[in-house]
Amino acid sequence: MFEKMPFIIAELSGNHDQDFELAKAMIHAAADAGVDAIKLQTYTPDTMTLDIRHGEFMVSESDSLWRGSNLYDLYAKASTPWEWHKPLFELAESLGLVAFSSPFDLSAVAFLESLDVPLYKIASFEMTDIPLIQAVARTGKPIIMSTGMATLDEIEEAVATIRAIGDNPLTLLKCTSTYPAKIEDSNLLTMADLAAKTGCSVGLSDHTQGLGAAVAATALGATVIEKHFVLDRSAGGVDAAFSMEPKEMTALVEACRAAKAALGTVTYGGSDAEQAAKKYRRSIYVATDLPAGTILTEKHLKIIRPSFGLAPKHWPDVLGKTLSMDVQKGQPLAWDMMA
Repeated sequence: MFEKMPFIIAELSGNHDQDFELAKAMIHAAADAGVDAIKLQTYTPDTMTLDIRHGEFMVSESDSLWRGSNLYDLYAKASTPWEWHKPLFELAESLGLVAFSSPFDLSAVAFLESLDVPLYKIASFEMTDIPLIQAVARTGKPIIMSTGMATLDEIEEAVATIRAIGDNPLTLLKCTSTYPAKIEDSNLLTMADLAAKTGCSVGLSDHTQGLGAAVAATALGATVIEKHFVLDRSAGGVDAAFSMEPKEMTALVEACRAAKAALGTVTYGGSDAEQAAKKYRRSIYVATDLPAGTILTEKHLKIIRPSFGLAPKHWPDVLGKTLSMDVQKGQPLAWDMMA
C-alpha cells in the first residue's frame, strides 16, 4: 500500500489558522522534513455541529485545550476552506508528497472524490459513523482508520462494513483520543493484537508530545505514523500543543526510518558486516618456543585472541598431546602439530 515503511503523515489540521500562505508554508516545511504525505480535514462547522451556545455544545472538560469553546466556533476556526484543497493538494504533489484528507460527512466524500484523492482517512471520532464509512469504502480507495476510544466490537463492525463493500486496502491506527495524550496512555502493544484480530496492517496516530511513541510503534511493526504538524508552536494554532515543529518532524522521520531499518530480519551467526570481526575471537596459541616431543601442558599454551588456532573448546583435548615438530611462540596451535 505504501512505498516507504513507515508511511509518515504530517497532519495540518487547523494549525494554518485560516491563513492560506501559512498553509502553503507548512506543506513546504513538511516536505523538507522528509514526510511522505500531508493530510487535511474536510468539513465545515455546519457539517460538524449545530450553532448552539450552551450545554453539550460547549467544551466542558477541565483538562481540554479548548475548554469553554463553543463547538461551532471551534470547528469554524479549525476548518480548512474547501477552496484551498485543490491548490494545497497540487502544491504537495509537486513536492513529491501524497496529499489526502479526512472527510467528516457524505458531502466531504463527494467533494474529495471530485479532486480524485488517492486515499482516505477516517478520524477516530467518526469510526462509528457507518454511513460515512460505507461512502468511503464505495470509492474503492485505500483507507486509513484511527481507532481512538473505539471498543473491539466497534472496530470489528467498521472493518466488516468496509469488507462487505469491497477490498479496499485498510490500515488501522492505534490512537489515544486525548489532546495532548500522555505517553503512558499509548498502549502500543494493542497494535499487534489489533492486527491479529482484524487481519489489517496497523500504525499509530500519535497525539503525544515528542517522538518516543512513534519510534516505539515503528519498532513494533507500525506501517503508518501520523503526527500533527505546526511551523511554530509558540505562535499558536488549534492543535499546536501536541504538534511537531519542522526540526522535530525531521528528527521523527529520521528516527522512525532508523527504527525500521534496525528491525532487519531474523539472523544468527552475524551479519555479513560482522564476519571479518570473527578473527578477534579467542583460540589456542603456543605461548613459548617448544621442541618436537614436548608433552603439552597449561604452561605451554594460552587461550588468546585472535582466532586462527584451535577453538577453546579443544583445550582439554590438546593437554597431554605430544608435539610432532618444533613450534615457536605465537604460532596458532593446529592438529597437525601433534602426534
